[in-house]
Amino acid sequence: MNVLLLVAKAPVAGLAKTRLCPPANPRQAARIAAAALLDTLAAVRATASTIPVLAHTGRFADAEYAAELTAALAGWHLLAQRGDTFADRLANAHADTGAAFPGRPVLQIGMDTPQLRPALLTTALELLAAHGSVFGPALDGGWWALGLRDPAYAEVLRDVPMSTDDTGRRTLAALHGRGIRPATLPVQQDVDDWTTATAVAADLPGTRFAAAVASVGDQLVSGRPR
Repeated sequence: MNVLLLVAKAPVAGLAKTRLCPPANPRQAARIAAAALLDTLAAVRATASTIPVLAHTGRFADAEYAAELTAALAGWHLLAQRGDTFADRLANAHADTGAAFPGRPVLQIGMDTPQLRPALLTTALELLAAHGSVFGPALDGGWWALGLRDPAYAEVLRDVPMSTDDTGRRTLAALHGRGIRPATLPVQQDVDDWTTATAVAADLPGTRFAAAVASVGDQLVSGRPR
């Protein structure tokens, strides 16, 4: 079995998805983050032959939809993120997952792509098995997925500046420097700001994420806070 590693932050008001403010207020932004996370948790759980792992930061007890998130995480292997920088936390998450499940390939994703579905995750795992590594570029120049047959190779992430418009290019260069040539996954759009949130939500009718985004849009039309 493969390991599907989700790296996420507890959706706490004032700490999660703050770039959605405005038009969202801090609680609404956290609810959108919680909805994205819930949709992603469901997609991972529906992906066959995988071990679900969550590397998290923050207190889920303080999060929006805390009870639902706790229920959705039943049966997951939980790891606390560690490290001073996001790059260190990513590298450590791979290392800790590899230590918990030695010898198993690891596919890592985040909570900013609620559009991910089991079919795409299954394709990514199949490519990982065939090629030994996969890389999912993001529209903003970053990346949404990194799969490694040996998660120890994620050490290269420590020297990559994260959350920049060339993070993807630098990540690939770091991997190439270790002789790793990942298979490329389809480009996805991260939810970073209100424009990307509405664009992604438009393609996800009936999801928790789309409903959370729509609730803010309804408020803008009505002028009544929710």
